[in-house]
Amino acid sequence: MDLFTAKAATTESLPLRERAKQALKDYFGYEQFRPLQQDIIDSVLAGKDTVVLMPTGGGKSVCFQIPALLKEGVCIVISPLLALMKDQVDALRAAGIGAGALNSAVSQGEQQDLVMRCRNGEVKLLYLSPERLLSDLPWLKQQFTISFLAIDEAHCISAWGHDFRPEYTQLHQLRSLLPDVPIMALTATADKITRRDIIKQLALAEPNVFVASFDRPNLSLAVKHGLGKKQRDGEIADFIAERPGQPGIIYCMSRRLTEELADTLKAEGINAACYHAGMDNTSRERTQLDFIHDRIQVVCATVAFGMGIDKSNVRWVIHYNLPKNPESYYQEIGRAGRDGAPADTLLFHTVGDLVLLSKLAAESGQPELNAAKLQRMQQVAEANICRRRILLSCFGETAANDCGNCDVCKNPPAFFDGTVLAQKALSAVVRTQEEAGINMLVDVLRGSSRAELLERNYHQIKTWGAGRDVSFADWQQYILQFIHLGLLEIAYDEGFALKITDTGREVLKGQQNVQLSTLVHQTREEKKQKKEARQKQRFAQTVADDTTPEEQLFQQLRRLRLSIANEEGVPPYIVFSDRTLREMAAELPQTEEDMMAVSGVGRHKFELYGQVFIEAIKSFAGGNTDSQGEASVSKKRARGDSYRDTLELYKQGLNVEEIALRRQLNPTTIWSHIAQLYLNGEPMNIKDFVTDGEIAKVKIALEKLGKVTALKPVFDALGGDVPYHKIRLAMAWIEKN
Repeated sequence: MDLFTAKAATTESLPLRERAKQALKDYFGYEQFRPLQQDIIDSVLAGKDTVVLMPTGGGKSVCFQIPALLKEGVCIVISPLLALMKDQVDALRAAGIGAGALNSAVSQGEQQDLVMRCRNGEVKLLYLSPERLLSDLPWLKQQFTISFLAIDEAHCISAWGHDFRPEYTQLHQLRSLLPDVPIMALTATADKITRRDIIKQLALAEPNVFVASFDRPNLSLAVKHGLGKKQRDGEIADFIAERPGQPGIIYCMSRRLTEELADTLKAEGINAACYHAGMDNTSRERTQLDFIHDRIQVVCATVAFGMGIDKSNVRWVIHYNLPKNPESYYQEIGRAGRDGAPADTLLFHTVGDLVLLSKLAAESGQPELNAAKLQRMQQVAEANICRRRILLSCFGETAANDCGNCDVCKNPPAFFDGTVLAQKALSAVVRTQEEAGINMLVDVLRGSSRAELLERNYHQIKTWGAGRDVSFADWQQYILQFIHLGLLEIAYDEGFALKITDTGREVLKGQQNVQLSTLVHQTREEKKQKKEARQKQRFAQTVADDTTPEEQLFQQLRRLRLSIANEEGVPPYIVFSDRTLREMAAELPQTEEDMMAVSGVGRHKFELYGQVFIEAIKSFAGGNTDSQGEASVSKKRARGDSYRDTLELYKQGLNVEEIALRRQLNPTTIWSHIAQLYLNGEPMNIKDFVTDGEIAKVKIALEKLGKVTALKPVFDALGGDVPYHKIRLAMAWIEKN
């Protein structure tokens, strides 16, 4: 009997909501749903058509995987890429869930076996490509009951979506083919127009629409402006050197750039590879598999790379060039930190990229729409207030406060009176008859004598050389600010010539002042020091390990995970996520109960890998226990340190979610720390987190159950009315009082 069948037999008598929570813990190792997940699952279980907008890494998959386990029949999942299907099927099987995929890689015999397993109830989720769906569906619906349809990446069906795919358009036939089967549409990026179009194209019947917050607070946001290729390459090498061994993706605008950058990074000793649509299928697949299996650290890729990547431990994403719209940018940075642990993003923004993307937008099939989306992306990149607030506004979401986790919040820009600089530039625009592009304008201001400038007699105008004291790169950045402030605009249909606006004329006449943000520069000596520091860091990594014991254990657990993954032929993150390993390294679980309390450790994964990881942790921590089975001194010291770290952040006024994010732990673990700190006599008002009524309920349950230390019997006795973390807090209060 497989895990699913066994669990189904023991939980059928529970209410649906309780069964959903139990499935979440048993299969995925989490005690609580993320915001909206429970409501979405309720909608699907009620048989309603459902639309889900949730950011990449926000937990969309759970929204259809849990109902698939609880409903009779098989959930058919429409997914656009073979690699994504394989990743999800592997992950579900590793969690003990019956899943399979029908695609071109499956033989006739394997297909018949898979359908038989669907008919027997051994498979609960069947993945199909949109191309296979309509040809296979008439036959499949005769073989087994279809519980509901889940359409992933649903924005691909809409011509308004940023990633429209013609093969998705045939999905409009689903409603007539399966009139009584509920349809669930899921996407990470869809504005209101796209959302309405999805509902129309799929003929959804009064669907429940759920729009989750697009805020991913674990992602830091940063932008660097106006750097040339050589400078960008150096910045990227520094960035990676500061994150040894952490997997990341660098998105580039062109195929050539991906190849050149990968070669540059290899020369720096970084394990990198390129990926683009011009490579043959074998080379692309090898790069993707090497990245997924942690055999390479960095992929330099065009946007062709990513939709099929379900890798949860990508720790950073860099954009070498400005993305064409906020949707693409958000989806691409969302591939970092899918496990919920902190991750970094960096975007390089130059005038040249903006000019090229503007040209592409003007030549596209929807020039006005694409130009408007590019302008929104430009606003994100050029923000001088909280960058996340502007980004979230692109998705119709208003943030109440600054995020504190973007470069603008961390280093607010200083401003100066740039009116004179603006007047010099605007005067030069007028005197060149508004025919000069950005680079030509800078050359005029700096007094260049290049041939084209002399041919146009620009060296004879009054403002020639008026700004020779400002560097070429700085003038580019100031002109970018002038464009953003609405003083200048680019005429894309006139060779990208700069035109002065009405506002610009007011500035030129002295009727308005201009505030510019200061530019940060590195001196030649600072650049040299940075390069030397990078070389020293790389050398130190090869000869010594001066990291903390917790970091050492984390790296040891990563190596164990990689070994297991290689033996089983699956990506390492499918065994356990980085965040789960970090929690193990912080908490040092040495019993089954301790290990099952770690976020991300479900019943099936514990049975597969739990004991191996416990032995590794025991070996690291000393492996000794006292006569009562308590952990060794080294473990106690480590746990004490972990509790103190939580206490310090609590004293700083951070809430539980903020502490969890800062410490790269699950909120459940932080609740456990708070309960223990309270028992240890620390000055914590535990009734800020659990009410007298909840404590009374737990006390009654404990009186009925007798002496228990585990939380689940209490949770079950209360019918799921009191969450696990509140039971833990209530038990701490009862024990102490």
